[in-house]
Amino acid sequence: MPTMRPLRLLIHTRRHPSAILLLVQLLGMLLYPFIEKAPAGHAAFNVFGVLVLSLTIRMVRRTPGETRVSVALAVPIVILLALQSFLDLRSELLPWSSALEALFYFYAAGSLIAYMMGDRQATTDELFAAAATFTLLAWGFTHLFLMVQELQPGTFAAAVNADAPRSWSELNYLSFALLSSTGIGDVIPLTVHARALCSVEMLVGLIYLAAVVARLIGFTTQGKVHRRHPHTPREPWEED
Repeated sequence: MPTMRPLRLLIHTRRHPSAILLLVQLLGMLLYPFIEKAPAGHAAFNVFGVLVLSLTIRMVRRTPGETRVSVALAVPIVILLALQSFLDLRSELLPWSSALEALFYFYAAGSLIAYMMGDRQATTDELFAAAATFTLLAWGFTHLFLMVQELQPGTFAAAVNADAPRSWSELNYLSFALLSSTGIGDVIPLTVHARALCSVEMLVGLIYLAAVVARLIGFTTQGKVHRRHPHTPREPWEED
């Protein structure tokens, strides 16, 4: 029945909130370049940021992380974003809001990692959480880059308009390139502080892929082997 489809979608969403968070984050990354140069682009992105904050808090509720901590971080962020949208205080408040948003996303990413590492199974939601966590880490470093750039102009350069401040999309692109260790991109750090942050992000990306993602993949393949061959002796690497 047509009326059952929204209900099924709602049930599926409640089962896999990590997938919804990931989808919203990816949509934001794809859509924001179209509006970031518009007069109301910054305000629109702030509204979108509030949506991501609320979805992230919902996700943290399913993890070992403390919801009250994420809420305590989100409330001042929303206030600062609102002040930036309605008052001409962006340059004064952006470093503060960026620092808090970075802390918020890092805490949410840590909570999701604890959620994924809490058992020896790889559920569908945990696989979505692995991708969502990667995006949260990238967004966290993006906001750190924004904070550093605002505090020290000229921190980053690019092949196009090298002297101009880098936009959120450009710094987010740099963040994903560093976190994934792909090494692509024309946005480069120029100051020692920015380069230190970039080095830390590359290390975080390597550790996350090697320790968390590889662990989930191992549990996924291990589960398939056991389901196909329930009486097959365990391999030495499968022992506790």
